[in-house]
Amino acid sequence: MDQSLGKVLIIAGLIIVAIGVAFHFSDKISFLGKLPGDIKIERENFSFYFPLGTGILLSIILTAIICIISLIGRK
Repeated sequence: MDQSLGKVLIIAGLIIVAIGVAFHFSDKISFLGKLPGDIKIERENFSFYFPLGTGILLSIILTAIICIISLIGRK
């Protein structure tokens, strides 16, 4: 077997564990969903929520993680 496949599987497993931990403790992370830029409109019989600020923050974090993983994989 190729050692790079082993590294990829370990990293994928760690990412899955991190996502699981994030979901488990998501109720304790109170600022997610309430960031500036999150759009929330509520009317009598209508509600709309678009987490724009939260999506941008998560995108930046995931991009940084993927860049770090790719740099580690090159060595």
